Amino acid sequence: MPTRGSIPLLSLRGVSKHFGDGDAAFVALDHVDLDIDSGEFVGILGASGSGKSTCMNILGCLDMPTEGAYCVEGTPVQQLHPDVLARLRNERFGFVFQGFNLLRRTSALENVELPLVYAGVGRRERERRSREALALVGLAGREAALSNELSGGQQQRVAIARALVNQPQVVLADEPTGNLDSRTGRDIMELLMRLRRELDLTIVMVTHDRDIAGYAERHVVFSDGKIVDDRLLRGVAA
Repeated sequence: MPTRGSIPLLSLRGVSKHFGDGDAAFVALDHVDLDIDSGEFVGILGASGSGKSTCMNILGCLDMPTEGAYCVEGTPVQQLHPDVLARLRNERFGFVFQGFNLLRRTSALENVELPLVYAGVGRRERERRSREALALVGLAGREAALSNELSGGQQQRVAIARALVNQPQVVLADEPTGNLDSRTGRDIMELLMRLRRELDLTIVMVTHDRDIAGYAERHVVFSDGKIVDDRLLRGVAA
């Protein structure tokens, strides 16, 4: 958790998120306060519809609060021009999803390159950095493989490489093992733990799996759009 007096890396203050109008209105988040410091590995837990994925979307600048404030290192993101916000999202955050979100008839290398294409990085530099990212996740030599030729675990490794290729500060992982068997899921979590140590990453992970949540050092539990428990399980690893 943040040191007293320090500026948190990510900070929600009084954040609410509403969807719909009238009888169809739904409060997904209800006046949430949450600080996440650099280097933490935070597990966000809760039942379906509890608000955990909505919170993740706001943390990753994929959505904006209806009320309240969200700051990244003290900068209020709601005040940023859309182009600046898009650049912040692309440079500061890497995203890993349950469904991998790869282009199926596209090579592993081309999938990893996508964030660099959006960032305007030249072809040679894109290829160099993407090869390095694939090597980091244990897929050196599989650059030309199409997504539909890879196993589920390999596809998630490609997705992790894509999340890392822009050298982000924060990896946001939404049910990263949800489509994998238990052994492969553990392999993916061990990979994330190693990469966190080597690259000095902050990881925020949404999961409903208590075994997978055990890899996190801090558990933030949501229910009905509110945080009902925020518990540090052990100190941040060096």
